[in-house]
Amino acid sequence: MRILVAETIAEAGLDLLRAAHEVDERVGLTADEYRAILPEYDALVVRSQVQVDAGLIAAGRRLVVVGRAGVGVDNVDLEAATRAGITVVNAPTGNTIAAAEHTLALLYVLARRVAAADASVRRGEWKRSQFSGVELRGRTLGIIGLGKIGQAIAKRARAMEMTVIAVDPFISADGAAVHGVKLVSLDALLEQADALTVHVPLTRQTRGLIGAAQIARMKPGSFVLNVARGGILDEAAVADALRSGQLGGAGIDVFEHEPPVGSPLLDAPNTVLTPHLGASTAEAQVLVAVEVADQVIDVLAGRPARYAVNAPLLTPETARAIAPYLPLAETLGRFFAQFSRTGIHQLTLEVGGELARDLGGQDASPLTAAVLRGLLETSTTERVNLVNATSLARARGIEVTERKSSDAGAYSSLLTLTGKADGVTTAIAGTVANGEARLVRLNEHSTDVAPSPVMLVTRHHDRPGTVGRIGLILGEADVNISAMHLARSRPRADALMILALDDDVPPAVADAIRQNEAVQDLWLIRLGTDR
Repeated sequence: MRILVAETIAEAGLDLLRAAHEVDERVGLTADEYRAILPEYDALVVRSQVQVDAGLIAAGRRLVVVGRAGVGVDNVDLEAATRAGITVVNAPTGNTIAAAEHTLALLYVLARRVAAADASVRRGEWKRSQFSGVELRGRTLGIIGLGKIGQAIAKRARAMEMTVIAVDPFISADGAAVHGVKLVSLDALLEQADALTVHVPLTRQTRGLIGAAQIARMKPGSFVLNVARGGILDEAAVADALRSGQLGGAGIDVFEHEPPVGSPLLDAPNTVLTPHLGASTAEAQVLVAVEVADQVIDVLAGRPARYAVNAPLLTPETARAIAPYLPLAETLGRFFAQFSRTGIHQLTLEVGGELARDLGGQDASPLTAAVLRGLLETSTTERVNLVNATSLARARGIEVTERKSSDAGAYSSLLTLTGKADGVTTAIAGTVANGEARLVRLNEHSTDVAPSPVMLVTRHHDRPGTVGRIGLILGEADVNISAMHLARSRPRADALMILALDDDVPPAVADAIRQNEAVQDLWLIRLGTDR
Protein backbone atom coordinates (compact mmCIF):
# COMPACT_ATOMS: atom_id res chain seq x y z
CA MET A 1 0.00 0.00 0.00
CA ARG A 2 1.04 3.63 -0.35
CA ILE A 3 1.81 5.87 2.63
CA LEU A 4 2.13 9.65 2.40
CA VAL A 5 4.39 11.20 5.05
CA ALA A 6 3.49 14.90 5.03
CA GLU A 7 5.77 16.09 7.85
CA THR A 8 9.24 15.14 8.98
CA ILE A 9 9.47 12.21 11.40
CA ALA A 10 12.48 10.33 12.71
CA GLU A 11 14.24 7.99 10.27
CA ALA A 12 13.54 4.97 12.49
CA GLY A 13 9.81 5.37 11.89
CA LEU A 14 10.31 5.82 8.15
CA ASP A 15 12.41 2.65 8.00
CA LEU A 16 9.58 0.64 9.57
CA LEU A 17 7.05 2.00 7.11
CA ARG A 18 9.34 1.42 4.10
CA ALA A 19 9.93 -2.19 5.13
CA ALA A 20 6.20 -2.88 4.84
CA HIS A 21 4.86 -0.49 2.20
CA GLU A 22 5.65 2.14 -0.39
CA VAL A 23 6.43 5.46 1.30
CA ASP A 24 6.50 8.96 -0.21
CA GLU A 25 7.82 11.92 1.80
CA ARG A 26 6.14 15.10 0.57
CA VAL A 27 6.86 17.75 3.17
CA GLY A 28 5.88 21.42 2.91
CA LEU A 29 3.11 21.26 0.28
CA THR A 30 0.11 23.56 0.35
CA ALA A 31 -3.33 22.35 1.41
CA ASP A 32 -4.47 22.30 -2.21
CA GLU A 33 -1.43 20.27 -3.24
CA TYR A 34 -2.08 17.69 -0.52
CA ARG A 35 -5.73 17.42 -1.54
CA ALA A 36 -4.64 16.84 -5.14
CA ILE A 37 -2.31 13.92 -4.39
CA LEU A 38 -4.05 12.28 -1.41
CA PRO A 39 -6.48 10.17 -3.50
CA GLU A 40 -3.52 7.94 -4.41
CA TYR A 41 -2.66 6.99 -0.81
CA ASP A 42 -3.90 4.48 1.75
CA ALA A 43 -2.29 6.09 4.82
CA LEU A 44 -1.30 9.60 5.87
CA VAL A 45 1.28 10.48 8.53
CA VAL A 46 1.44 14.01 9.96
CA ARG A 47 2.70 15.85 13.01
CA SER A 48 1.06 19.11 14.11
CA GLN A 49 1.26 21.50 11.14
CA VAL A 50 -0.70 19.81 8.37
CA GLN A 51 -4.43 20.32 8.98
CA VAL A 52 -6.25 17.06 8.30
CA ASP A 53 -9.63 18.74 7.98
CA ALA A 54 -12.87 17.46 6.48
CA GLY A 55 -11.81 18.61 3.02
CA LEU A 56 -8.54 16.71 3.12
CA ILE A 57 -10.26 13.62 4.50
CA ALA A 58 -12.86 13.76 1.74
CA ALA A 59 -10.04 13.85 -0.81
CA GLY A 60 -8.48 10.72 0.68
CA ARG A 61 -10.81 8.28 -1.01
CA ARG A 62 -8.44 5.36 -0.33
CA LEU A 63 -7.42 6.42 3.16
CA VAL A 64 -7.57 3.69 5.80
CA VAL A 65 -5.55 5.33 8.57
CA VAL A 66 -4.20 8.73 9.63
CA GLY A 67 -1.17 8.63 11.92
CA ARG A 68 -0.40 11.62 14.15
CA ALA A 69 3.23 11.49 15.32
CA GLY A 70 2.59 13.01 18.73
CA VAL A 71 0.02 13.15 21.52
CA GLY A 72 -2.59 15.74 20.54
CA VAL A 73 -4.87 15.33 17.54
CA ASP A 74 -6.15 18.91 17.39
CA ASN A 75 -5.17 19.14 13.72
CA VAL A 76 -7.26 16.10 12.73
CA ASP A 77 -11.04 16.26 12.24
CA LEU A 78 -11.93 13.13 14.17
CA GLU A 79 -15.64 13.26 13.39
CA ALA A 80 -14.99 13.46 9.65
CA ALA A 81 -12.44 10.64 9.89
CA THR A 82 -14.83 8.42 11.83
CA ARG A 83 -17.66 9.09 9.41
CA ALA A 84 -15.33 8.11 6.57
CA GLY A 85 -14.32 4.90 8.33
CA ILE A 86 -10.74 6.09 8.78
CA THR A 87 -8.85 5.04 11.92
CA VAL A 88 -6.84 7.83 13.53
CA VAL A 89 -3.87 6.81 15.68
CA ASN A 90 -1.46 8.86 17.77
CA ALA A 91 1.67 8.27 19.88
CA PRO A 92 0.78 9.07 23.50
CA THR A 93 3.61 7.30 25.34
CA GLY A 94 6.70 8.19 23.34
CA ASN A 95 7.27 11.47 25.17
CA THR A 96 6.62 10.22 28.72
CA ILE A 97 10.26 10.16 29.83
CA ALA A 98 11.08 13.39 28.02
CA ALA A 99 8.27 15.22 29.81
CA ALA A 100 9.18 13.70 33.17
CA GLU A 101 12.85 14.62 32.81
CA HIS A 102 12.02 18.16 31.68
CA THR A 103 9.80 18.60 34.74
CA LEU A 104 12.60 17.55 37.06
CA ALA A 105 15.12 19.65 35.12
CA LEU A 106 13.01 22.72 35.85
CA LEU A 107 12.80 21.71 39.50
CA TYR A 108 16.59 21.38 39.80
CA VAL A 109 17.17 24.71 38.06
CA LEU A 110 14.80 26.40 40.52
CA ALA A 111 16.22 24.68 43.59
CA ARG A 112 19.80 25.68 42.79
CA ARG A 113 18.94 29.00 41.08
CA VAL A 114 20.92 27.93 38.03
CA ALA A 115 19.37 30.33 35.51
CA ALA A 116 19.86 33.42 37.66
CA ALA A 117 23.40 32.41 38.57
CA ASP A 118 24.28 31.80 34.90
CA ALA A 119 22.97 35.23 33.92
CA SER A 120 24.96 36.83 36.75
CA VAL A 121 28.24 35.25 35.69
CA ARG A 122 27.65 36.31 32.08
CA ARG A 123 27.27 39.88 33.33
CA GLY A 124 30.78 39.63 34.79
CA GLU A 125 29.59 39.24 38.39
CA TRP A 126 30.75 36.77 41.06
CA LYS A 127 28.03 36.96 43.71
CA ARG A 128 28.08 33.45 45.18
CA SER A 129 26.21 34.42 48.35
CA GLN A 130 23.20 35.62 46.39
CA PHE A 131 22.54 32.25 44.79
CA SER A 132 22.34 29.88 47.73
CA GLY A 133 19.89 27.12 46.85
CA VAL A 134 18.06 24.29 48.60
CA GLU A 135 18.52 20.52 48.51
CA LEU A 136 15.65 18.45 47.19
CA ARG A 137 16.52 15.39 49.26
CA GLY A 138 14.04 15.02 52.11
CA ARG A 139 11.56 17.47 50.63
CA THR A 140 8.03 16.68 49.48
CA LEU A 141 6.92 16.65 45.86
CA GLY A 142 3.19 16.93 45.21
CA ILE A 143 1.92 15.53 41.90
CA ILE A 144 -1.54 16.38 40.60
CA GLY A 145 -2.36 13.62 38.10
CA LEU A 146 -0.71 10.23 38.53
CA GLY A 147 -0.86 9.03 34.94
CA LYS A 148 2.08 7.80 32.87
CA ILE A 149 4.09 11.02 33.22
CA GLY A 150 3.17 11.49 36.87
CA GLN A 151 4.28 7.95 37.64
CA ALA A 152 7.58 8.46 35.80
CA ILE A 153 8.22 11.63 37.81
CA ALA A 154 7.37 9.86 41.06
CA LYS A 155 9.87 7.09 40.32
CA ARG A 156 12.67 9.57 39.68
CA ALA A 157 11.76 11.80 42.62
CA ARG A 158 11.94 8.85 44.98
CA ALA A 159 15.41 8.09 43.63
CA MET A 160 16.25 11.69 44.60
CA GLU A 161 15.13 10.75 48.15
CA MET A 162 12.07 12.97 47.99
CA THR A 163 8.75 12.13 49.62
CA VAL A 164 6.04 11.91 46.94
CA ILE A 165 2.35 12.61 47.48
CA ALA A 166 -0.33 12.86 44.82
CA VAL A 167 -3.92 13.72 43.99
CA ASP A 168 -5.73 11.53 41.47
CA PRO A 169 -9.34 10.44 42.01
CA PHE A 170 -9.03 7.66 39.46
CA ILE A 171 -6.27 5.62 40.99
CA SER A 172 -6.62 3.64 44.19
CA ALA A 173 -4.43 4.06 47.25
CA ASP A 174 -2.99 0.60 46.58
CA GLY A 175 -2.29 1.52 42.97
CA ALA A 176 -0.46 4.66 44.05
CA ALA A 177 1.49 2.77 46.70
CA VAL A 178 2.93 0.52 43.99
CA HIS A 179 4.74 3.62 42.75
CA GLY A 180 5.80 4.67 46.24
CA VAL A 181 3.24 7.47 46.33
CA LYS A 182 0.78 8.40 49.06
CA LEU A 183 -2.62 9.63 47.89
CA VAL A 184 -3.89 12.70 49.72
CA SER A 185 -6.57 15.36 49.28
CA LEU A 186 -5.82 18.48 47.26
CA ASP A 187 -5.84 20.60 50.41
CA ALA A 188 -3.35 18.26 52.09
CA LEU A 189 -1.12 18.27 49.03
CA LEU A 190 -1.09 22.07 48.91
CA GLU A 191 -0.18 22.28 52.58
CA GLN A 192 2.51 19.59 52.56
CA ALA A 193 4.29 19.98 49.21
CA ASP A 194 7.58 21.83 48.89
CA ALA A 195 7.16 21.58 45.12
CA LEU A 196 3.95 21.06 43.13
CA THR A 197 3.71 19.75 39.57
CA VAL A 198 0.55 19.31 37.48
CA HIS A 199 0.00 16.51 34.95
CA VAL A 200 -3.69 16.60 34.02
CA PRO A 201 -5.48 17.60 30.82
CA LEU A 202 -6.92 21.09 30.42
CA THR A 203 -10.69 20.90 30.91
CA ARG A 204 -13.36 23.12 32.41
CA GLN A 205 -12.67 21.48 35.76
CA THR A 206 -8.88 21.88 35.62
CA ARG A 207 -8.65 25.37 34.10
CA GLY A 208 -7.27 27.65 36.82
CA LEU A 209 -6.95 24.63 39.13
CA ILE A 210 -4.06 26.31 40.91
CA GLY A 211 -5.00 29.92 41.55
CA ALA A 212 -4.59 32.51 44.27
CA ALA A 213 -6.63 30.61 46.88
CA GLN A 214 -4.67 27.39 46.35
CA ILE A 215 -1.29 29.15 46.32
CA ALA A 216 -2.15 30.86 49.62
CA ARG A 217 -2.42 27.41 51.23
CA MET A 218 1.05 26.39 50.07
CA LYS A 219 4.23 26.63 52.11
CA PRO A 220 5.95 30.00 51.74
CA GLY A 221 8.84 29.66 49.30
CA SER A 222 7.52 26.50 47.60
CA PHE A 223 7.85 25.82 43.86
CA VAL A 224 5.23 25.23 41.15
CA LEU A 225 5.85 23.45 37.84
CA ASN A 226 3.75 23.07 34.69
CA VAL A 227 4.85 20.84 31.83
CA ALA A 228 1.26 19.74 31.08
CA ARG A 229 -1.09 22.32 29.55
CA GLY A 230 -1.24 26.08 29.73
CA GLY A 231 -4.20 27.41 31.72
CA ILE A 232 -4.06 24.87 34.56
CA LEU A 233 -2.04 27.37 36.58
CA ASP A 234 -3.44 30.89 36.89
CA GLU A 235 -0.47 32.81 35.44
CA ALA A 236 -1.41 36.12 37.09
CA ALA A 237 -1.81 34.48 40.49
CA VAL A 238 1.54 32.70 40.11
CA ALA A 239 3.26 35.96 39.12
CA ASP A 240 1.76 37.81 42.11
CA ALA A 241 2.85 35.04 44.49
CA LEU A 242 6.38 35.12 43.09
CA ARG A 243 6.61 38.86 43.65
CA SER A 244 5.27 38.60 47.22
CA GLY A 245 7.56 35.70 48.09
CA GLN A 246 4.72 33.25 48.78
CA LEU A 247 6.17 31.17 45.95
CA GLY A 248 9.92 30.62 45.79
CA GLY A 249 9.96 29.80 42.09
CA ALA A 250 8.02 28.65 39.06
CA GLY A 251 9.15 26.38 36.22
CA ILE A 252 6.79 26.83 33.29
CA ASP A 253 6.99 25.05 29.93
CA VAL A 254 3.44 25.65 28.70
CA PHE A 255 1.37 28.81 28.63
CA GLU A 256 -2.26 29.78 28.24
CA HIS A 257 -1.32 31.58 25.03
CA GLU A 258 1.71 30.49 23.04
CA PRO A 259 3.94 32.33 22.42
CA PRO A 260 3.20 33.96 25.83
CA VAL A 261 3.22 37.56 24.64
CA GLY A 262 2.12 39.77 27.51
CA SER A 263 2.08 36.98 30.09
CA PRO A 264 2.66 38.30 33.64
CA LEU A 265 5.17 35.50 34.09
CA LEU A 266 7.63 37.10 31.66
CA ASP A 267 8.77 39.72 34.16
CA ALA A 268 8.06 37.80 37.39
CA PRO A 269 11.07 36.95 39.58
CA ASN A 270 12.46 33.44 40.17
CA THR A 271 11.06 31.87 37.03
CA VAL A 272 12.44 29.40 34.53
CA LEU A 273 10.45 29.61 31.28
CA THR A 274 10.86 27.25 28.32
CA PRO A 275 9.03 27.20 24.95
CA HIS A 276 6.94 24.00 25.22
CA LEU A 277 9.95 21.66 25.22
CA GLY A 278 8.46 18.80 27.25
CA ALA A 279 8.59 16.34 24.35
CA SER A 280 11.58 17.85 22.55
CA THR A 281 14.31 15.24 22.86
CA ALA A 282 15.95 13.22 20.11
CA GLU A 283 14.94 10.01 21.87
CA ALA A 284 11.30 11.07 22.25
CA GLN A 285 11.05 11.94 18.57
CA VAL A 286 12.35 8.48 17.65
CA LEU A 287 9.93 6.76 20.04
CA VAL A 288 7.00 8.81 18.74
CA ALA A 289 7.88 8.00 15.12
CA VAL A 290 8.23 4.28 15.84
CA GLU A 291 5.03 4.20 17.88
CA VAL A 292 2.94 5.79 15.15
CA ALA A 293 4.58 3.76 12.38
CA ASP A 294 3.85 0.47 14.16
CA GLN A 295 0.17 1.39 14.43
CA VAL A 296 -0.16 2.51 10.82
CA ILE A 297 1.26 -0.84 9.76
CA ASP A 298 -1.15 -2.68 12.09
CA VAL A 299 -4.21 -0.88 10.73
CA LEU A 300 -3.17 -1.44 7.11
CA ALA A 301 -2.80 -5.15 7.95
CA GLY A 302 -6.31 -5.28 9.42
CA ARG A 303 -5.12 -5.49 13.02
CA PRO A 304 -6.42 -3.26 15.86
CA ALA A 305 -4.26 -0.26 16.70
CA ARG A 306 -3.02 0.12 20.25
CA TYR A 307 -3.76 3.83 20.49
CA ALA A 308 -6.65 4.50 18.11
CA VAL A 309 -8.26 7.79 19.09
CA ASN A 310 -11.57 7.32 17.33
CA ALA A 311 -13.93 4.44 17.83
CA PRO A 312 -14.43 2.05 14.92
CA LEU A 313 -17.76 2.17 13.14
CA LEU A 314 -20.45 -0.04 14.63
CA THR A 315 -22.50 -2.53 12.68
CA PRO A 316 -25.85 -1.05 11.62
CA GLU A 317 -27.75 -3.41 13.93
CA THR A 318 -25.66 -2.57 17.00
CA ALA A 319 -25.67 1.12 16.17
CA ARG A 320 -29.47 1.26 16.01
CA ALA A 321 -29.83 -0.60 19.31
CA ILE A 322 -27.39 1.34 21.42
CA ALA A 323 -27.27 4.78 19.79
CA PRO A 324 -29.90 6.35 22.14
CA TYR A 325 -28.03 4.98 25.15
CA LEU A 326 -24.48 6.10 24.31
CA PRO A 327 -25.04 9.70 25.54
CA LEU A 328 -26.72 8.31 28.67
CA ALA A 329 -23.76 5.99 29.33
CA GLU A 330 -21.30 8.88 29.06
CA THR A 331 -23.47 10.98 31.36
CA LEU A 332 -23.55 8.19 33.94
CA GLY A 333 -19.75 7.99 33.85
CA ARG A 334 -19.37 11.76 34.18
CA PHE A 335 -21.88 11.89 37.06
CA PHE A 336 -20.26 8.91 38.79
CA ALA A 337 -16.79 10.50 38.60
CA GLN A 338 -18.02 13.53 40.55
CA PHE A 339 -20.38 11.75 42.93
CA SER A 340 -17.93 9.08 44.07
CA ARG A 341 -15.20 10.61 46.18
CA THR A 342 -12.82 7.67 46.28
CA GLY A 343 -10.67 5.98 43.66
CA ILE A 344 -12.55 3.15 41.98
CA HIS A 345 -11.33 -0.46 42.23
CA GLN A 346 -14.23 -2.23 40.54
CA LEU A 347 -16.73 -0.86 38.04
CA THR A 348 -19.72 -2.81 36.74
CA LEU A 349 -22.04 -1.78 33.92
CA GLU A 350 -25.25 -3.79 33.83
CA VAL A 351 -27.44 -3.57 30.73
CA GLY A 352 -31.01 -4.58 31.47
CA GLY A 353 -34.24 -5.22 29.61
CA GLU A 354 -34.86 -4.80 25.89
CA LEU A 355 -31.43 -3.30 25.26
CA ALA A 356 -29.75 -6.44 26.62
CA ARG A 357 -31.92 -8.56 24.35
CA ASP A 358 -31.17 -6.33 21.35
CA LEU A 359 -27.43 -6.77 21.90
CA GLY A 360 -27.87 -10.53 21.76
CA GLY A 361 -24.49 -12.20 21.59
CA GLN A 362 -22.61 -8.93 21.14
CA ASP A 363 -20.86 -7.40 24.13
CA ALA A 364 -21.66 -3.98 25.57
CA SER A 365 -18.18 -2.56 24.91
CA PRO A 366 -19.42 0.60 23.11
CA LEU A 367 -21.54 1.45 26.15
CA THR A 368 -18.67 0.64 28.50
CA ALA A 369 -16.35 2.82 26.45
CA ALA A 370 -18.85 5.68 26.68
CA VAL A 371 -19.06 5.25 30.47
CA LEU A 372 -15.28 5.28 30.77
CA ARG A 373 -15.01 8.30 28.48
CA GLY A 374 -17.20 10.25 30.90
CA LEU A 375 -15.49 8.79 33.95
CA LEU A 376 -11.90 9.40 32.90
CA GLU A 377 -12.18 12.58 30.84
CA THR A 378 -10.66 14.83 33.52
CA SER A 379 -7.87 12.45 34.47
CA THR A 380 -6.22 11.57 31.17
CA THR A 381 -4.99 13.49 28.15
CA GLU A 382 -5.77 10.46 25.99
CA ARG A 383 -9.08 10.34 24.14
CA VAL A 384 -11.09 7.40 25.50
CA ASN A 385 -12.82 5.22 22.94
CA LEU A 386 -13.85 1.66 22.13
CA VAL A 387 -10.28 0.63 21.36
CA ASN A 388 -8.46 1.96 24.40
CA ALA A 389 -11.11 2.33 27.11
CA THR A 390 -10.45 -0.98 28.85
CA SER A 391 -6.67 -0.62 28.78
CA LEU A 392 -6.88 2.93 30.16
CA ALA A 393 -9.14 1.74 32.97
CA ARG A 394 -6.78 -1.15 33.71
CA ALA A 395 -3.85 1.26 33.87
CA ARG A 396 -5.78 3.17 36.54
CA GLY A 397 -6.31 0.00 38.54
CA ILE A 398 -10.02 -0.23 37.63
CA GLU A 399 -11.48 -3.67 36.99
CA VAL A 400 -14.38 -3.29 34.55
CA THR A 401 -17.19 -5.85 34.26
CA GLU A 402 -20.10 -5.92 31.81
CA ARG A 403 -23.32 -7.72 32.60
CA LYS A 404 -26.62 -8.28 30.80
CA SER A 405 -29.95 -8.94 32.44
CA SER A 406 -33.47 -9.43 31.17
CA ASP A 407 -34.72 -7.53 34.22
CA ALA A 408 -35.01 -3.75 33.96
CA GLY A 409 -37.51 -3.27 36.77
CA ALA A 410 -40.24 -0.82 35.79
CA TYR A 411 -38.34 0.30 32.66
CA SER A 412 -38.07 -1.17 29.19
CA SER A 413 -34.27 -0.77 29.29
CA LEU A 414 -31.90 0.22 32.06
CA LEU A 415 -28.20 1.02 32.46
CA THR A 416 -26.85 0.59 35.98
CA LEU A 417 -23.32 1.67 36.91
CA THR A 418 -21.91 0.32 40.16
CA GLY A 419 -18.48 1.05 41.59
CA LYS A 420 -16.62 -0.24 44.63
CA ALA A 421 -13.68 1.30 46.44
CA ASP A 422 -12.41 0.99 50.01
CA GLY A 423 -15.51 -0.95 51.06
CA VAL A 424 -17.90 1.71 49.73
CA THR A 425 -20.37 0.95 46.92
CA THR A 426 -21.84 3.69 44.74
CA ALA A 427 -24.60 3.04 42.21
CA ILE A 428 -26.37 5.17 39.63
CA ALA A 429 -28.86 4.10 36.98
CA GLY A 430 -30.52 5.67 34.00
CA THR A 431 -32.86 4.98 31.15
CA VAL A 432 -34.14 6.64 27.97
CA ALA A 433 -37.83 7.53 27.87
CA ASN A 434 -39.43 9.23 24.88
CA GLY A 435 -35.97 9.99 23.54
CA GLU A 436 -34.88 11.70 26.79
CA ALA A 437 -32.26 10.44 29.23
CA ARG A 438 -33.46 10.05 32.82
CA LEU A 439 -31.52 9.37 36.01
CA VAL A 440 -33.66 6.87 37.90
CA ARG A 441 -31.47 5.66 40.77
CA LEU A 442 -28.85 7.17 43.04
CA ASN A 443 -27.54 4.62 45.53
CA GLU A 444 -30.55 3.31 47.47
CA HIS A 445 -32.86 6.13 46.35
CA SER A 446 -35.24 5.96 43.38
CA THR A 447 -35.16 9.14 41.34
CA ASP A 448 -36.62 10.55 38.14
CA VAL A 449 -34.76 13.55 36.77
CA ALA A 450 -33.33 14.54 33.40
CA PRO A 451 -29.57 15.22 33.40
CA SER A 452 -28.69 18.90 33.34
CA PRO A 453 -25.35 20.62 32.64
CA VAL A 454 -25.28 21.68 36.31
CA MET A 455 -26.83 19.62 39.10
CA LEU A 456 -26.79 20.08 42.86
CA VAL A 457 -27.25 17.03 45.07
CA THR A 458 -27.69 17.21 48.82
CA ARG A 459 -28.11 14.62 51.52
CA HIS A 460 -29.88 16.25 54.44
CA HIS A 461 -32.09 15.61 57.45
CA ASP A 462 -35.74 15.54 56.45
CA ARG A 463 -36.84 18.63 58.39
CA PRO A 464 -39.51 21.19 57.52
CA GLY A 465 -38.08 24.26 55.81
CA THR A 466 -34.74 22.74 54.71
CA VAL A 467 -35.64 22.60 51.02
CA GLY A 468 -37.00 26.12 51.14
CA ARG A 469 -33.86 27.51 52.76
CA ILE A 470 -31.66 25.89 50.12
CA GLY A 471 -33.90 27.30 47.39
CA LEU A 472 -33.70 30.75 48.99
CA ILE A 473 -29.90 30.69 49.00
CA LEU A 474 -29.86 29.76 45.32
CA GLY A 475 -32.47 32.35 44.48
CA GLU A 476 -30.57 35.14 46.20
CA ALA A 477 -27.53 34.15 44.11
CA ASP A 478 -29.67 34.31 40.92
CA VAL A 479 -29.25 30.55 40.33
CA ASN A 480 -32.40 29.24 38.66
CA ILE A 481 -33.78 25.78 39.43
CA SER A 482 -35.21 24.03 36.37
CA ALA A 483 -36.21 20.74 38.02
CA MET A 484 -36.19 19.14 41.46
CA HIS A 485 -36.49 15.61 42.80
CA LEU A 486 -36.76 14.57 46.45
CA ALA A 487 -36.26 11.07 47.84
CA ARG A 488 -36.18 9.84 51.42
CA SER A 489 -35.90 6.57 53.27
CA ARG A 490 -38.72 7.44 55.73
CA PRO A 491 -40.33 10.59 57.19
CA ARG A 492 -38.01 12.77 59.29
CA ALA A 493 -35.02 10.59 58.36
CA ASP A 494 -32.29 11.25 55.77
CA ALA A 495 -33.40 12.71 52.45
CA LEU A 496 -31.78 13.17 49.07
CA MET A 497 -32.49 16.17 46.87
CA ILE A 498 -31.41 16.51 43.24
CA LEU A 499 -31.68 19.92 41.63
CA ALA A 500 -31.24 20.59 37.92
CA LEU A 501 -29.96 24.14 37.51
CA ASP A 502 -29.82 26.65 34.68
CA ASP A 503 -26.75 28.35 36.14
CA ASP A 504 -23.46 27.33 37.70
CA VAL A 505 -23.13 27.56 41.48
CA PRO A 506 -20.36 29.82 42.80
CA PRO A 507 -18.19 28.22 45.52
CA ALA A 508 -19.42 30.72 48.13
CA VAL A 509 -23.03 29.73 47.44
CA ALA A 510 -22.23 26.02 47.77
CA ASP A 511 -20.44 26.76 51.05
CA ALA A 512 -23.48 28.66 52.34
CA ILE A 513 -25.68 25.61 51.65
CA ARG A 514 -23.19 23.31 53.37
CA GLN A 515 -23.38 25.47 56.49
CA ASN A 516 -27.07 24.69 56.92
CA GLU A 517 -27.21 22.44 59.98
CA ALA A 518 -29.58 20.01 58.26
CA VAL A 519 -27.26 19.45 55.27
CA GLN A 520 -25.06 16.39 55.75
CA ASP A 521 -23.35 16.37 52.37
CA LEU A 522 -23.36 18.24 49.07
CA TRP A 523 -22.23 17.43 45.55
CA LEU A 524 -21.99 19.94 42.71
CA ILE A 525 -22.20 17.89 39.50
CA ARG A 526 -21.22 19.46 36.19
CA LEU A 527 -22.27 17.30 33.26
CA GLY A 528 -21.39 19.77 30.53
CA THR A 529 -17.98 19.29 28.90
CA ASP A 530 -15.75 21.59 26.87
CA ARG A 531 -13.50 18.84 25.59
